[in-house]
Amino acid sequence: LVTPWTDQATEAIEAHLLAVEHANLPILGYGVKGFTISMVEAAMSISAGVIPAVELVKVVDLGKDLLTRPVELLDGVAAVVEELAGTHRLLMITKGDLLHQERKAFECGLAHHFHAIEIVSEKNPDSYRRVLAQHDIDPATFVMVGNSVKSDVLPVLAIGGRAVHIPYEFLWDVEHAEHDGSVPELASIKDLPGWMARNG
Repeated sequence: LVTPWTDQATEAIEAHLLAVEHANLPILGYGVKGFTISMVEAAMSISAGVIPAVELVKVVDLGKDLLTRPVELLDGVAAVVEELAGTHRLLMITKGDLLHQERKAFECGLAHHFHAIEIVSEKNPDSYRRVLAQHDIDPATFVMVGNSVKSDVLPVLAIGGRAVHIPYEFLWDVEHAEHDGSVPELASIKDLPGWMARNG
């Protein structure tokens, strides 16, 4: 959409968008709405303000499409959540825009398996401490499962909990983090019930 209005290469445009996203995170937070505002801002700045309004409407429409896109569960998620709900108290802890995350949580068809659904503005040690205290959970008995070392692993380890990392082929640049590799890593969520049976 923006290439006709700039002499920048595609890679430079993508890098510019990412830089705008990074700069906006402290005020816009995570989620599609913030991403859409960042896309509009990046389009305006990379084009030096000459991109027509009709093209910006197309950018906004891209954001609306993302907000209304149906939830597609990864292979094995539904069966694993149902199985673990029979033996463990499950919490869904996610971050991002409240309305969008609530919609996804309930449209995925799995909400009834969770003791609670918690949507936080940031997944950091303080957020995890607050959520666990609210549900009277000792961090030492808590296991977080997720695809982001930065959001799902390191902050949980910092409060004395455990974590299981299940990498996904796509990871937003903001979620990259270095770690020592000592965190258990599974190839698929399908392996989680077996891991839980062995490790409590």
